[in-house]
Amino acid sequence: MGDARREMKLGMFFAPGGHHLAAWRHPDAYPAGFSLDSYVKAARTAERGCFDLLFVADVFSLTPSANRADSFRFEPITLLSALAMATSRIGLVGTATTSFNEPYNVARKFASLDHISGGRAGWNIVTSSSPIEALNFGYDAHIEHAERYARASEFVEVVRKLWDSCEDGALVIDKPAGAFFDKNRVHQIDHKGTYYKVRGPLSLPRCPQGNPVLVQAGSSEAGMILAAGVAEVIFTIQRTLEGAKDFYAGIKAKAVAAGRDPGHALVMPGVLPYVGRTRQEAQDKHDLLLSLIHPEAGLSALSKLMEVDLMSSDIEKPFASLDIAGLTQTRALGVVETARKEGLSIREVYERLVVSKGHRQIVGTASDIADIMQEWFEASACDGFNLMPPMMPNGLDDFVELVIPELQRRGIFRQSYRGNTLRDHLGLPRPAGRRQS
Repeated sequence: MGDARREMKLGMFFAPGGHHLAAWRHPDAYPAGFSLDSYVKAARTAERGCFDLLFVADVFSLTPSANRADSFRFEPITLLSALAMATSRIGLVGTATTSFNEPYNVARKFASLDHISGGRAGWNIVTSSSPIEALNFGYDAHIEHAERYARASEFVEVVRKLWDSCEDGALVIDKPAGAFFDKNRVHQIDHKGTYYKVRGPLSLPRCPQGNPVLVQAGSSEAGMILAAGVAEVIFTIQRTLEGAKDFYAGIKAKAVAAGRDPGHALVMPGVLPYVGRTRQEAQDKHDLLLSLIHPEAGLSALSKLMEVDLMSSDIEKPFASLDIAGLTQTRALGVVETARKEGLSIREVYERLVVSKGHRQIVGTASDIADIMQEWFEASACDGFNLMPPMMPNGLDDFVELVIPELQRRGIFRQSYRGNTLRDHLGLPRPAGRRQS
């Protein structure tokens, strides 16, 4: 099978109707309505394709015009626990924000998922970007960006301490001696920091994986520092090969500076593939979704991305005419740079850049798509990809049926799973734990 030293990693980023802004309006979308059945079928399809992991995002708010978009979501841990019972090998990664949670709750939920799934859990660490979310948790405004990341860093530190508060082998269930666990192998963490004070220990045995896999998505400087310091998988937005290579090199260098093995910080940019048996078929799929975008949905998505109210904008006006000074979010700044460089209108911006949530779109045959994925992978631009099917279920079905066999034929993706845990799939070591006797 090709070069056994390095295989492409693949995540499947699940969105019920698909990742394209108008996907939910496609005649084939939501065949089972908003139901667990849709998620189960997608998870099993991704597992059949030998994906490393299935990823579920989360957000704690609805925008004022959310009725124009595919916007309802299950709570991730509840959903992933159900999917753990419907699958056996694929990794299960869910989002939990550090801004509106407590470390103990997050540590306990993901440790529970790791036990329930037999070692397939991963935590996607986010700080939340929408100011609307803050309003649902008693805040008048969102926490300032730099402080969010400072809190997140300590939050992750506490979670990791809690995961290590119970040693391997602590659960003895010694019935004759009347000892359920070995109290010498269970430890308080007694964390006292700037933002959190947590005694511990966690009320669970140590996870099958030692720790669930840590995932992070964010390309700002603060996000990259957090990712390089702790993340084992990094989701990122990269639209060009050169930009992806720069980001990849930057993350690996920062990981080394943080004292880590750079091979344990896997970079997986998002990609939206429109797969056809011919290039025209693929283009037709792309164009159909484009035709289904409602202008209000386009403006709403653009407003959310830019964190500026653009709902009354004339969509045919040049994007450069907008007053969007003071932007700080990396994704928004990337859209501004591309839009101004190419002289796009507001409509063209949401059609070309926002419908894909800023990620790279590829339109073509299985061979065309595999060519680009292989080029990026072999050019040290990524360790794999986070697949974002434009429309569900067809987009995932097409990829598994057409593209996966092409990647396997080229020897850059597995033919079958060779382990049982998410760490096995990703080639990541099991942490020994910091409190082992």
